[in-house]
Amino acid sequence: MSYQSVFKRYELKYIITKKQKDIILNAMKSKMALDEYGRTTIRNIYFDTNNYRLVRHSIEKPAYKEKLRIRSYSQASSESPVFVELKKKYQSVVYKRRLSLPEKEAMQWVCGNEHCKKCSQISDEIDYFLDYYDELHPVVFLTYEREAYYSLDGDDFRVTFDENILCRRADISLESDVWGTPLIEEDATLMEIKCSGAIPMWMAHVLSQNHIYKTSFSKYGTAYESLIFPNLKEECINA
Repeated sequence: MSYQSVFKRYELKYIITKKQKDIILNAMKSKMALDEYGRTTIRNIYFDTNNYRLVRHSIEKPAYKEKLRIRSYSQASSESPVFVELKKKYQSVVYKRRLSLPEKEAMQWVCGNEHCKKCSQISDEIDYFLDYYDELHPVVFLTYEREAYYSLDGDDFRVTFDENILCRRADISLESDVWGTPLIEEDATLMEIKCSGAIPMWMAHVLSQNHIYKTSFSKYGTAYESLIFPNLKEECINA
C-alpha cells in the first residue's frame, strides 16, 4: 500500500466535549469523509534519552522541537508494517518524515541493534537523529482511538478526533493489548485540524459560533507531566 512519507503542515489542537464533536461532525457531513482506515486504535512507542531530554525540552515550548516514535494502526506482529516517524516543529509548522518497516526491523533499528534495511533520505535523517541523541530507548506506550476525515474538495485539509487516550511505562510493545492511564477526561475528545494554509471559512464559523478555542496539548508531554515525572520523583524518594 502506498503512503505519504513527508508532511509539512499546521496542526491545531482543541479539547472538545462529545456534544461539540457532534456539532462539528454535522457541519462536516457534506464537506468531509472518513478516510480509508475508519476508526482505528493507534499505538505509539516514544523514544527518549535516560534523562528524558526530548520531552523536557518540548514542554518548555521552544521555537524548535523534535521527537521520534514508532506507530502502528492496529495490534502488530513482528512482521506487521509499522511507521518510524521523525516529527519536528518549528515556529508552529510541523514537519514529519516517516518510513514503513516490519515491526521487528523498526524496533531493532531504532533501539540501535541493527542498521535500517531501507536506505533513503528519510532513513539518513533518522540515523542522524539517533546518532545525535545516542542511546535512545522506549520510554512510554501511548494509544488512542482515532477517527480521521479528509476534505472532499481535494485539498489537504484534514480533521482527526482522538478519544480514550491512554499511556503506560510498562509492557511497551506494539504487539501488546491496549491499557493504561487516561490522559484526558472521559467526556473529552482531542480534535486536531491539519492543513497547509488557512482553515476553511465554514470550519472557522463552526469553531467561533460554538466557542471552541485552540489549545496547546502534547500527548507525550502530558504523559510525562502526569505519569512519568511523578513516578520518577517517587522512585527517587524510595531509592
